[in-house]
Amino acid sequence: MRGLIVISTLWLLIGVLFPLYPLLLRSFQDINGQWIGLSNYARYLQTPALSASLFNTFYIAIATALISVSLAFVYAYALTRTAMFGKPFFRILALVPLFIPPIAHSIGLVYLFGNKGLITTGLFSLFSGWDIHLYGSNGIILGEILYCFPRIVILLVTALSITDARLYEAAAALRTPPHRVFFTVTLPNVKYGLMSSIFVCFILAFTDFSVPKVVGGDFNVLATDIYKQVIGQQNFSMGATIGVFLLLPTLIAYFLDRILKGRQAAMVSSRSVPYQAAAHPRFDWLMFGICSLIAAGILLIFGVIVLASFVKVWPYNFELTTKHYDFDSVGGGGIAAYWNSIQISLYTAVFGTIAAFLGAYAIEKSKQLKILRSLNYFLSTIPLALPGMVQGISYIFFFNKSLWNIPYTNLALVNPFHGLYGTIALLVVCNIIHFYTVGFLTANTALKQIDPEFEAVSASMGVPFYKTFWRVTVPLTIPTILELGSYFFVNSMVTLSAVIFLYPPSFPLASVAIVNMDDAGDVAPAAAMSTILVLTSMGVRMLYLLLTRGLYQRTQTWLKR
Repeated sequence: MRGLIVISTLWLLIGVLFPLYPLLLRSFQDINGQWIGLSNYARYLQTPALSASLFNTFYIAIATALISVSLAFVYAYALTRTAMFGKPFFRILALVPLFIPPIAHSIGLVYLFGNKGLITTGLFSLFSGWDIHLYGSNGIILGEILYCFPRIVILLVTALSITDARLYEAAAALRTPPHRVFFTVTLPNVKYGLMSSIFVCFILAFTDFSVPKVVGGDFNVLATDIYKQVIGQQNFSMGATIGVFLLLPTLIAYFLDRILKGRQAAMVSSRSVPYQAAAHPRFDWLMFGICSLIAAGILLIFGVIVLASFVKVWPYNFELTTKHYDFDSVGGGGIAAYWNSIQISLYTAVFGTIAAFLGAYAIEKSKQLKILRSLNYFLSTIPLALPGMVQGISYIFFFNKSLWNIPYTNLALVNPFHGLYGTIALLVVCNIIHFYTVGFLTANTALKQIDPEFEAVSASMGVPFYKTFWRVTVPLTIPTILELGSYFFVNSMVTLSAVIFLYPPSFPLASVAIVNMDDAGDVAPAAAMSTILVLTSMGVRMLYLLLTRGLYQRTQTWLKR
């Protein structure tokens, strides 16, 4: 067990913490690697085109957080606190954007609100048209709302589901008006969930690259500035500097969120009564109408992506065709990029599940090396606040160097990890670290539900911990293990920002291929590739549900006794 803790901690140090040092160091150097102090930061702040990106990024993140959390709160409130019709259906629809690559959201918006979009041109001349000036802040905010909405709904549904019905019964007995109950009972009970949702949404919108890349136009943000500096100008020093500007606000938001969670007290006691929503026909139908509009917007975006992939020339010739699925005639890597993504996602799912589960097991089921376990837990939560663009560029600095120079000396150490650079193994490591926190916390929660007496009895009988792990822990947590595999696979299929700097030229990925197709003007093939990714992710999720149902019946029968 000690060895498992040490290995898990070293793995996280190498994957999370160590690469940030060369990133920070490079921000103090010029393009040739010479030390120049704070000159890069001064140059950035004194260049209007660059410094404006910092303001733009804050504007996008704040606006997205306010709008997304407001919409998600109404949606989650309707799912948990009303008796409206069709709640299971609306729950499923809210999660659809999770399977759509963020860049595909933007492509869908282009087909609706772009210069030749259905809405902009009046939907086949049925009305005069509506130009929302998509290319700029409006388009980015719309795309980020679609990206953040399902994640915030999940958080708020959880927060609103945990409540004590006795509070509402007391309010009804005192004849308290509904609006006062809302502000004095409901909001105080979910305030930490709301604050956490705001911070999470802020981090997601602040660090996203995919949406601004497609619909940003001349409205630059930090993530696109990093891409332009590194890919366009090969200026890694300025890319590192912008990366620091991107990293610091997300870390601050992350630690503020952790502080607020530390102050959160239990809202439900052992005497609590589960809340059952009573029927209020007028209000229920109002919530049904609002949820229907939001769900229709989600389906419209997804539907137009699929439709665009099957029509000849948008929006002039809507004759159906499958020619856009022949990727040999366009750039970006062709269908090979899709199979490459499948391969990377499978590796990520297998090894990510093993790493996250064993890491959580080492922390939760061991009482040894307390300081090291605390460090491990801290490092396990950091990737949630680590922007994908920052992770990608930091991996370049850390893994690309064959020698590590020791500061203030003429000595250097051989980089034992240099061989990983430019390989698919590094892509797998990058994806695992990028999505590690959620997987780790999911496994940790599942392991907390297993009584420690299993390990205590095994130890008293002289049974090695690995036998207890294999015969007791794994069977009891099979649904969670499958959930982890599904989570790592789906997210690896659609991710872009974390791998766009690292993929080998001979090994293109589907998400990167979509960007390249869009840059080349092949938007319809990009929509076709997006459709394939969505269907693949949904298929994996359905496979997970089928496997879970069968294995659950075989491994969880003890729950029925």
